[in-house]
Amino acid sequence: MTQAPASPFKVPLFRAVWVASLFSNFGGLIQSVGASWMMTDLGASPQMIALVQASTSLPIMLLSLWAGAVADNLDRRRVMLIAQCFVLLVSATLALGSWLGWITPWSLLIFTFLIGCGTALNGPAWQASVGDMVPRTMLPDAVAYNSMGFNIARSTGPALGGALVAFAGAAAAFLANAVSYVGLIVVLLRWTPDLPERRLPRERLGVAMAAGVRYVRLSPSIRVVLARAALFGFPASALPALMPLIARDLVMGGPLTYGLLLGGFGAGAVLGAFASRRLRQMLPTEFLIRLAALALAAGAALVALKLGLAATLAALILAGAGWVSALSTFNVSVQMASPRWVVARALAIYQMAAFGGMAAGSWVFGAIAGDHGLATALLIAAGVQLLSLVAGLRFAVPTIEQLDLDPRDSWREPQTSIPVEPRSGPIVITIEHRIAEHDIARFLTVMSERRRIRRRDGAHHWTLLRDLEEPELWIERYHVATWVDYVRHNQRRTRADDLNSNALRALQIDGAAPMVHRRIERQTGSLPATRTPDARELDPVTDATRSS
Repeated sequence: MTQAPASPFKVPLFRAVWVASLFSNFGGLIQSVGASWMMTDLGASPQMIALVQASTSLPIMLLSLWAGAVADNLDRRRVMLIAQCFVLLVSATLALGSWLGWITPWSLLIFTFLIGCGTALNGPAWQASVGDMVPRTMLPDAVAYNSMGFNIARSTGPALGGALVAFAGAAAAFLANAVSYVGLIVVLLRWTPDLPERRLPRERLGVAMAAGVRYVRLSPSIRVVLARAALFGFPASALPALMPLIARDLVMGGPLTYGLLLGGFGAGAVLGAFASRRLRQMLPTEFLIRLAALALAAGAALVALKLGLAATLAALILAGAGWVSALSTFNVSVQMASPRWVVARALAIYQMAAFGGMAAGSWVFGAIAGDHGLATALLIAAGVQLLSLVAGLRFAVPTIEQLDLDPRDSWREPQTSIPVEPRSGPIVITIEHRIAEHDIARFLTVMSERRRIRRRDGAHHWTLLRDLEEPELWIERYHVATWVDYVRHNQRRTRADDLNSNALRALQIDGAAPMVHRRIERQTGSLPATRTPDARELDPVTDATRSS
């Protein structure tokens, strides 16, 4: 047996993609500096300047779920190629328009919005494809290295962007961003992923999006993470959104100073990325998030005090560390709480929550800065951030690293006496449980969790019935739309769900396995009028088996 490499960087594909992505991140951050400073240079209002960040965050909120469904159902490499080529084209057009002097504040927002659309399409496919590049045992380190690569670019990219804008103009920044995508496109073109054979047909995108929403809605741990991410992102957006005004009005600098301040924020993010990996091993998840929120609130308040360039840089380093520590912790929590079949959609919904909060925060705090002053906006943002500490007392983010969400290997598609096609349906499942009187209270508790699991994985109309003639007989009943949905429903069960199955099995009288009946609905009016059906054709299809 070949021994797996000790580090993701020993995998040539991951190393090549990581390096190419690093250059792409540099280009994106240089473009961001150019767009923000161009908006400032055009004499736009503080609200319009803050909307530059909102215009790139808003598409992530609007399109991430669709992009996650695409990433879970299609070839992720091709999805990333389409996204990268689209952003290259938009960036090149923006560079040309800027060089020709055609860009206005509103057209600049349109271009940055389109770049955000490409980023939204690329994000879920990129995050989910890491598991296709490296062995599963390397996945946590690979995700951490990706975060580190982005923050390395963030620590110096804005400073390079500020220098480029100062000496060559915003058009040069936009052109640099367009060129930065070429390397990643070349690497993706050369990658031929070894993907597992797809045994089931792809879900329609609408159905897949609904399945992702349903999974998240019925996963309490993920719901808490989403709420806390949105609450964190709303005030956290104030600092990066208002950074051009901080450089111009609080520090009295130009584009080079703006890049330096963004570089300080990015340097703090690098420090936070390194520290958070160790802190996650030492501290509970909730405590780490509260610490990060406190750091960001303190950084925003210190910047508002106008203490000079050196003190502002120190405050931004502190805020940057809090920013990345919280967001990376939220990201890890979502990934650890999601099985592979839905991970891209879960991450997409997380991005919608986090970036939706950031987009709203950018607009709100930009408006506050325009009406009441920049320092007031930053102080209010710091105060709102402290509310996340209070929220943690009631809605703490759980520590879920020990969950085993690998799929169960024990379930096999059953053979039916009457042939069924993948699209045959609706399918009605009934499962007979025999429970002693003294175990009913525990049985109902276990079945409450069973109901959540069934509905989370795609079952509809779940009900629990008790037989009036045989008091020990309880019948669990649910529907799925087609036979292939029934197969998909069972293949989504994880090893963590075995705890519920084992608890239910232990409550059965005499340890007998529950009896499963699989039936297909048939309407008498659907039979051909020219045929005289026999009694068997009018009966529902029944396949009764013992199941564990």
